[in-house]
Amino acid sequence: MGEELRVGIIGCGGIATAKHMPSLAKLPQVRLAAFANRTEDKACQAARTFGAADAKVYTDYRRLLEDRTVDVVHVCTANDSHAEIAIAALEAGKHVMCEKPMARTTADAKRMVEAAKRSGKKLTISYNNRYRPDSQYLYQMCRSGDLGHIYMAQAHALRRRGVPTWGAFLDKETQGGGPLIDIGTHALDLALWLMDNYKPRTVLGSAFHQLGKQANAANPYGSWDPAQFTVEDSALAMITMENGATVTLEASWALNIVREGTAKVTLCGTQAGADMWDGLTINGEKYGRLYTTQIHLQPKGIPFYQTHEESPAELEARLWIEAILSGGEPVVKPEQALVVQEILEAIYASAETGQAVSL
Repeated sequence: MGEELRVGIIGCGGIATAKHMPSLAKLPQVRLAAFANRTEDKACQAARTFGAADAKVYTDYRRLLEDRTVDVVHVCTANDSHAEIAIAALEAGKHVMCEKPMARTTADAKRMVEAAKRSGKKLTISYNNRYRPDSQYLYQMCRSGDLGHIYMAQAHALRRRGVPTWGAFLDKETQGGGPLIDIGTHALDLALWLMDNYKPRTVLGSAFHQLGKQANAANPYGSWDPAQFTVEDSALAMITMENGATVTLEASWALNIVREGTAKVTLCGTQAGADMWDGLTINGEKYGRLYTTQIHLQPKGIPFYQTHEESPAELEARLWIEAILSGGEPVVKPEQALVVQEILEAIYASAETGQAVSL
């Protein structure tokens, strides 16, 4: 493989247009060579905006996978098609980045991991919140042992009102769930990654469908049709790990709260604690006194001279492409994303039965 990678995009909707394609287009090692979407106009628009001069457009993703010149595929489709497309791409000899969540079910996620091992190609999941400056800094602190043993964490993905009313977001059959699998998955991934703990033992969860029953909602994306709202509007879970560490996860699209925040994590360790609510704050005890420290993450340059930092999406894309070119490991390993998927499925199962689920 040369120093240039030819990338194909499958699914040219909002997340591909806002995150994947602009970030990939900035990389000199990347040529956006192919675009597939069920509605041709979206694929054509993507090709005109981000594609190479010879970019190809398809309405059937299978045609794109037949193109042997495509090295990498980004899967940006609805949840229920992630596994089918990712597995087909891996078997066609492509490296694959798949949007979150990994799949609609744990069984599908396992098949994706197995396909990656069989093919020898790289598979990663787009958990882009790992690449934020606060996440990167806190990750270094955790790996350096500055927090000590992290035995308690809270993963927050809370919107007061923020129900996505477009596409298939409200359809349980297509998406597999609501805010838990949509934004809760980001918060959970972030917590487990920071803790470096991927051995869950038991899961106890609740899922609520309360505000989704109401019409004429004060929702920034427009009110929803209660009859079409077949997923939960909020969820809560407690995950106990094999070593006794505990993670609580809270996720909502609609909840009567004041404090909102998505993909925020609170960590409690034996040496210090950290939270992401108002920037990145570290707290602890030193020399017989408690301390609270705010970490300054935004660089201040010289007046009139602009500084530029990569956005989380740009960093994600660059590190992914570099991992392929160098033969290294992607930042988000598929086995890690599989554990997230297992926990999410266990939360839904626990919510249905009212019983804890043992993993």
